[in-house]
Amino acid sequence: MVAISERSPMAEVLLFHHALGLTSGITAFADELRAAGHTVHTPDLFKGRTFETIEDGVGHAKEVGFGEILERGTRSADKLPAELVYAGFSLGVVSAQKLAQTRPGAKGALLYYSCVPVSEFGSAWPKGVPVQIHGMDADPYFVDEGDIDAARELVAGTSDAELFTYPGDQHYFADSTLPSYDATAAELLTTRTLTFLKNL
Repeated sequence: MVAISERSPMAEVLLFHHALGLTSGITAFADELRAAGHTVHTPDLFKGRTFETIEDGVGHAKEVGFGEILERGTRSADKLPAELVYAGFSLGVVSAQKLAQTRPGAKGALLYYSCVPVSEFGSAWPKGVPVQIHGMDADPYFVDEGDIDAARELVAGTSDAELFTYPGDQHYFADSTLPSYDATAAELLTTRTLTFLKNL
């Protein structure tokens, strides 16, 4: 008799968009994860608004209030299971990181292009919650604004964290719909993401 191998359980991911809003690029990335068998939720923290530039998107977030944007992100998890992977691109990292650090049951975190100090949401990164952080090594948003330092501190403080840097200076480098897209870096980011989810 041939044994039937058990299929590894798929992850359920709550994915937060960047400052351009819930764009087709975010949806395309979510669809890649779905194609691998994962369940992906993509809440719209901007309520249908999308923007052409980071500056315009951040300006909108300021008008709405960063606290309100963060609260929308937190509320989007209310009706979902506890056992989620929290993922975010840039602005969306704040919601993902807060939930990963404060909502019991988190399975993991994927922080793309940004990272905030762990101390923003607690005294330490929660035990048993693996995390990956991805950013370009010359991206002024990631490097000059302190995100890479926060990422290094996070990695140094927990045994199940990885920081991946990619050569280049683009911020939204994994969004296939934008001029900042870097196909080589994006493919590696996606591969590492899928491996992370598979190994949970």
